[in-house]
Amino acid sequence: MIDRLAHLVFHRRRLVLALSAAVLVAFAVLAAGAFSVLKVGGFDDPKSGSTQAQHLLDTKFGGQTNLVMLVTPVTGHLDDPAVTTAVQRLTQNLRNTGDVGAITSYWSTHSDSLRTRDGRSALVTMHVLGDDDASFKSAQTIIDDYARTDGTIQVRAGGQLGVNHDVTAQVGKDLGLAEGIAVPITLLLLVLAFGSLVAALLPLGIGLVAIAGTFAELSLLGHVTDVSTYAINLTTALGLGLAIDYSLLIVNRFREEVAAGADTEAAVARTLHTAGRTVIFSSATVAVALAAMVIFPLYFLRSFAYAGIGVVLIAMLAALITLPALLSWLGERVNSGRVRRRRPVRPASEESPFWRRTATRVMRHPVAIALPVIAVLLVMGSPFLKIVFSTPDDRALPTTLASRQVGDALRNDFPGNATANLYVVIDGGATSTAIDEYTAHVSTLPGVTSVQSPDGLWQSGQRSGTASPQLSAADARYLVVTGPTDPASSAAQKLVTSIRGIAAPASTQVHVGGAPAQLVDSKNAIGSRLPWALLWIAVTTFVLLFLFTGSVVLPIKALLLNALSLSAVFGAMVWIFQEGHFSSLLGFTPTPINTSMPVLLFCIAFGLSMDYEVFLLSRIKEEHDRGASNTEAVAAGLARTGRIVSTAALLLSVTFFAFGTSHVSFLQLFGIGTAIAIILDATVIRGILVPAIMKVAGDANWWAPAPLRRLHNRIGLAETSIPSDAQLAALASTTEPAEPAEPAGAGRS
Repeated sequence: MIDRLAHLVFHRRRLVLALSAAVLVAFAVLAAGAFSVLKVGGFDDPKSGSTQAQHLLDTKFGGQTNLVMLVTPVTGHLDDPAVTTAVQRLTQNLRNTGDVGAITSYWSTHSDSLRTRDGRSALVTMHVLGDDDASFKSAQTIIDDYARTDGTIQVRAGGQLGVNHDVTAQVGKDLGLAEGIAVPITLLLLVLAFGSLVAALLPLGIGLVAIAGTFAELSLLGHVTDVSTYAINLTTALGLGLAIDYSLLIVNRFREEVAAGADTEAAVARTLHTAGRTVIFSSATVAVALAAMVIFPLYFLRSFAYAGIGVVLIAMLAALITLPALLSWLGERVNSGRVRRRRPVRPASEESPFWRRTATRVMRHPVAIALPVIAVLLVMGSPFLKIVFSTPDDRALPTTLASRQVGDALRNDFPGNATANLYVVIDGGATSTAIDEYTAHVSTLPGVTSVQSPDGLWQSGQRSGTASPQLSAADARYLVVTGPTDPASSAAQKLVTSIRGIAAPASTQVHVGGAPAQLVDSKNAIGSRLPWALLWIAVTTFVLLFLFTGSVVLPIKALLLNALSLSAVFGAMVWIFQEGHFSSLLGFTPTPINTSMPVLLFCIAFGLSMDYEVFLLSRIKEEHDRGASNTEAVAAGLARTGRIVSTAALLLSVTFFAFGTSHVSFLQLFGIGTAIAIILDATVIRGILVPAIMKVAGDANWWAPAPLRRLHNRIGLAETSIPSDAQLAALASTTEPAEPAEPAGAGRS
């Protein structure tokens, strides 16, 4: 199959390039619609109790507060006639939009809970109608039209929809900045690596094709399923990084073959037989790791799986089809545009003296070297034991944005935080006595300040205050529970569990909603399915590596080392983003870790680390199959792949480090965490621990039970021999004639 692919891209290079250009144009057309179909959100389990409570609130009670406006008089006081008139005009305009359901303000209720303690600002709260996507789009218009300062009042938008508005705008800005940083640096590094401008532009060009394909894929996916807008950041970084990673392998091997004296056709064929096979297998390992996120019900994670698998396939196909066609057309001209004097391209058999010395020194004292390294990684991972989870809120944004300012005010300046309230929906008919008994019980729970029911305000088991008939419907009613002001706090989460532990009134079902309940349900949704996701990754990785190596020891070694590496990365992320180290440098507010980010980071980093595992094991296995001892095979494998792995890791990490410039903290965590994982894996793991452990294991590295050995001999992914010039000529004679020859020095070397 690879023989025929190589023959096709060489002899039909013009057709392949023309079709590739047409596909790129189609990608560009489709990509234009990506942003309009992506959604903000996806952090909630659609079958959870909090989601059911939200649905009942929306359908039976007009919805809970999802947009908050903090109103501050420019001059004067809250109750000044001019301020009151301005707010009345604001609320009337909001009602007239047709997108706002329930709306409440300090000026209509004079409730102290809607006014800051110092009396400088007050709230207008509302529910914007529609599902997540429709309410978000309506809120964008409302915020753009009314969140501003005039001569009388300053209006700033916050709450869930205010945060979503600011996050979406910030993600778009951050994406442009990250690409503006990553692309020039990547080009510079490629030029330094290849010493040729033309050779350097090829991986970058394939990367841009992958990005265009990524956006086109997101545009199509958004019409058939929910796709999170945050997928843009991941798939852009992953598309650019993997395309450059794979292209680097292809271009480097092609130049090595040309330098060794092969003509262009032979160089293309041999490149696809070696680097091409590695790309195919590596893309499979990344794809299966990403597929684990389909197991989770949160579409934030599922959208990354759908989009990420597509990105991997696009990058692989571009590297295996379009890039070889370009190389077939360029021939020797791939080395054009020399930017510095450099030695000739090294042939494929040449080793890196540095990596040979590294492997040799490690294998002289494998235990003495490996144990301290393992100890350091375990210490790095220890902060992960203190991880605290949360769902994203305004604290992921910088303090300069309005929704963050509103969030800080709600937490710090008000008697209670409306966005932290719990909503207890009692669905079904029940007697007033039963409802009162249930409400009284809830009001006595630790952490509860008050419970507003349809019949009155309850505190410490006693009813007081006025009734709220709007909390009652024909066959349902709900309670507003005021408690801890921080919805991500452990006290708020314990309160959710306590309320759910109370028996529901007879003939009713109780659903607890609100931000604290959403966090509890999100943690449960991820935690309950995490073992299955880990099992999927472990089994599929084991099977793929077994089929590749014929060993059961090497896959286990790879899984254990990846787990060790990722534990260190997770610990570093908790130390930085939860405990706040470098927060002033990176410009974020330390907060608990987003529940979805460890899963996302694990799947992405695990898949990418397997890239380098495959690069290294393929060369070690090749040397071992030729008869080299275990020690010599490991040393030669690292010596011949160390340079390409370290270069690829550096280039790939640049695209992820660039997202560390984001002003959305959980995207910073993802970018920096993934980049650290890549660098750590390509250096400490592949350069030190792999040689040390393989030295200790000795010939046991290649052991497998007899039945599995026979299975591998039958269906394993063993390398086939590289075609000779005579075999290439025979293949050409049985197929269509070649295209007209290119100018001298172009199509052939």
